[in-house]
Amino acid sequence: MPVSRIDWVNQSCQLLAQTALEFDKTQPFASLTIGTGIHLEPKTAALLQTLARGGATVVATGNLNSSQPETIEHLERNGIEVIGAPTSDRKEHDGFLDQLMARQPDLLLDNGGDLFARFAAAPYPSLLGGTEETTSGRMRLTGLREAMARPVLVINDSPIKQFAENRHAVGQSIFESYMRFTNRSTNGKRVTVFGYGACGKGVAACFRNAHAVVSVVDQDPVAALEAHFDGFLTPPRDQAIASANVIVTVTGAENVVAGDDADLFKDGVILINGGHFPWEIDVEALTKRSKFSGTSNSEDTSIISLEQRDGRTIHLLADGHMANLAGPRPLGNSIESMDLGFTLQARCLELIARGAIGNDACVVPVPTEIDETVATAYLALHR
Repeated sequence: MPVSRIDWVNQSCQLLAQTALEFDKTQPFASLTIGTGIHLEPKTAALLQTLARGGATVVATGNLNSSQPETIEHLERNGIEVIGAPTSDRKEHDGFLDQLMARQPDLLLDNGGDLFARFAAAPYPSLLGGTEETTSGRMRLTGLREAMARPVLVINDSPIKQFAENRHAVGQSIFESYMRFTNRSTNGKRVTVFGYGACGKGVAACFRNAHAVVSVVDQDPVAALEAHFDGFLTPPRDQAIASANVIVTVTGAENVVAGDDADLFKDGVILINGGHFPWEIDVEALTKRSKFSGTSNSEDTSIISLEQRDGRTIHLLADGHMANLAGPRPLGNSIESMDLGFTLQARCLELIARGAIGNDACVVPVPTEIDETVATAYLALHR
């Protein structure tokens, strides 16, 4: 009998399964509502069901362009309310977020800072705190600490998430996405990676391991120096763009690749975004430039080709959305890495629900004791 993807993921998320058995007994979220804004795909379903096993009423909505219908159906069959449907329309997505926040959840599990930013703009007294998953979200929320005044633990700043998910899993899945979308070789290709945080390190390493010539661009001179010492080319920005067959953005920042950069692009360049938000590549500016003569869009491959009047072509994967959860058969990061990261999520929410952490822990890393507990449990299962 064939195994569904959701069943395969559930069987593979051994840490979450272990945590769920514990939560059956301890019920850390009894009488609490947890609101979540996160990619709705099979690994996330395992996390949300684990929280429900702990007594939570879970109300979920997705992220832009990543919600998967079969996952939504599975969650709803298993008693988890899902607000909204798969969409790549920002206004529609914002409406789903507003509906979720109108429920005034007791805990928030955020992915990109959308929910906490809404809370900061319209606070309510019953929020205990919550978690933020991403670099992009941490960047948004750092300036909102005073307005939030609640414990918000940043999963992304855990060393476990940095190396397991960001460096290894994002690196692998963005490389896999390039191959899945394009079916083109990397051998001898010139690849430019924007950003040399943990995600950028993983992406750069995976393309180099596949015999590409990799350049790194980072506005932080210390990060650029590290890339240099790691053996990557670190040319000036314009030169890195002009030489590239493939450009990958993994920074968390906006408009990393801008409309004016089209003047530098090599004919046939492929643009890929690996960041959470579809704003790292300024798609609107690229498509609206007057020199463009037209576009073509392959629905089968989710590749948009922008044709310039001088004959050069730019290929954009997934319309600038996060490539590893877009396009044909999007699988996202590896199951084991997400099992680790989502167990960190569950343990951090448990800590906040029990009132074991103060309001001064606002937009701060995961406590060391949780990192150590999760690492010990994973090693006991896998080594």
